[in-house]
Amino acid sequence: MYTSRTGLILGFHGTDKSIVDKIINNSDQDLEPKVNIYDWLGNGIYFWDNSPTRAMEWAVELSKKENSSIKEPAVIGAIIDLGHCLDLLDSKNFELLKKGHAILSATLNASDTPMPRNRGRNEDLALRELDCAVIESLHGFLKETGEREFDSARGVFWEGNPLYEGAGFKDKNHIQICVKNINCIKGYFKPLDRIIN
Repeated sequence: MYTSRTGLILGFHGTDKSIVDKIINNSDQDLEPKVNIYDWLGNGIYFWDNSPTRAMEWAVELSKKENSSIKEPAVIGAIIDLGHCLDLLDSKNFELLKKGHAILSATLNASDTPMPRNRGRNEDLALRELDCAVIESLHGFLKETGEREFDSARGVFWEGNPLYEGAGFKDKNHIQICVKNINCIKGYFKPLDRIIN
């Protein structure tokens, strides 16, 4: 009953300026969905929920990596209707994640394949191979059984360094959105520079 979010939200995607220009100047263009085994909310198009500054920080970080496709960091905004959302800010959906894990576990056990792991250089575990596989298993199960599929996923992530000694807040905390159904994106826009900086 409450899986459909009401109203539109703003999401921000960090990328290269050439991609922003291409999409803003051509209404037939969309951002490309990502299919990485480590993405936190499964496969789709990722946005920072209402945080253009964090999207730019991420694009700048990525541009510094060797062989990065981001040469000139930029941000594109999107007007999003989350539709039927796997909202991981709602604890009721945790049971669905457990179901996805059970399905993944049974599938991998049947083929004697090891369970993927979340990993990373620190406690943030930035490479979420297990979480991605669990969410994708859930999506696959819904599709196979003809149940209503999710259009998007949304989750909160505690990431980075504490803001001050003893803090529960970290400098990279954020809410992430993963859009699976491209029709959830109602339009793109170029954020004002003063908003990003």
